[in-house]
Amino acid sequence: MTTTHVDAIVARLNALHPKRIDLSLDRIHRLLDALDHPEKRLPPVIHVGGTNGKGSTVAFLRGILEAAGLRVHTYTSPHLVRFNERFRLNGELVSDAELTAALEECAQANAGEPITVFEITTAAGMLLFSRHPADVLLLEVGLGGRLDATNVVEAPIATVITPISVDHTDFLGDTLEKIAFEKAGIFKRNVPAIVAAQNRDVLSVLERQAARLSAPVKVAGENWTATEERGRLVYQDDNGLLDLPAPKLYGRHQFENAGLAIAALRALPQLKIPPAAYEAGMTKADWPARLQRLSAGRLVDLVPPGSELWLDGSHNPDGGRATAAALADLEERVSRPLVMIAGMLSTKDASGFLRNFSGLARRLIAVPVAVSEKAMSPEAVAEAARAVDIPATSRATIDEALETVRKLDLDPPPRILITGSLYLAGDVLRENGTLPQ
Repeated sequence: MTTTHVDAIVARLNALHPKRIDLSLDRIHRLLDALDHPEKRLPPVIHVGGTNGKGSTVAFLRGILEAAGLRVHTYTSPHLVRFNERFRLNGELVSDAELTAALEECAQANAGEPITVFEITTAAGMLLFSRHPADVLLLEVGLGGRLDATNVVEAPIATVITPISVDHTDFLGDTLEKIAFEKAGIFKRNVPAIVAAQNRDVLSVLERQAARLSAPVKVAGENWTATEERGRLVYQDDNGLLDLPAPKLYGRHQFENAGLAIAALRALPQLKIPPAAYEAGMTKADWPARLQRLSAGRLVDLVPPGSELWLDGSHNPDGGRATAAALADLEERVSRPLVMIAGMLSTKDASGFLRNFSGLARRLIAVPVAVSEKAMSPEAVAEAARAVDIPATSRATIDEALETVRKLDLDPPPRILITGSLYLAGDVLRENGTLPQ
């Protein structure tokens, strides 16, 4: 891999990181001021927040917009294998040279002041996006919304909120209502707000915040529906019905994410998206480590013959629920014993996540998450699994875990799911030789 210059500067920027993250827009505003405000020279922005499904929704938005012949930039996080994955310029990952130059420019303008890596990364993105013409910029929130570094954009053309659930409680609050208030912070006056199906209390908070800003709200289940019918996605709103292919991304929840993307674009008639682009967008959308089936690579060669190897980065209870439901659908279609390989961070609700797989998973093998100091020990993950009645053991590496699966000698060959952390998913893609394009 040729990311040495990018990795080196990111490591250097880590040294400027405040000892404790206090969510604030002061640091990013100071830096953007020193850079002469690239955030004021961006293409039209669709700002995407929420808890689960942000990246998949961005993937559907991008697929549809590009199918319509529009030039699209995207800003997403975290990356899985290469830092460059966070930035797409007109559909292509930013080059090492251009990304390194933008990060260096931001580091110089920051002049050694405390700043988080996400904030300086966001500023670098603003520089890159302001210098390349495009029709739309898809901007994914990093953490929360109200005080997220991406929330320096004053006039997006739309804001989108995916399903909200409990996550990052140390930053966003310990109740769904508090978290919803933070997420609603991306709403802007008179700007359409497109909202996925939500818990009733969450929806009340979102609608109250939108009303305060006179932001017209469109809500799943009220203003539009997106359902699976005979293996196709049927979308319906006041403007009519779209009968579309099933989303390329697997799982029932992806029908909902696709519907959210369609609703957002239907709320923007100025983009003039033709019906054919919605159809092409469903089959074009790509988002690694979201129930991704690995069909070739070094790790695939280690699984028992005839097995399936799936990778999913979900890591909170609601994400686990969606993943488990998708696997239950697969089990109904083609029955196989499910073996989980899981690694998690200590900041996540391991038992809440794993409980979704009780009665579905035959066994769990816990592994370490190598790249984070917040990693939960494999023994602790295995203990959390046993507490929700999933037989579990632990191993030191993915290779050893796959060796353990082979020794189980299951018949029929198993369906293996590696899950619990996007950091772990990145390691798996790297080890398998599957680099996101």
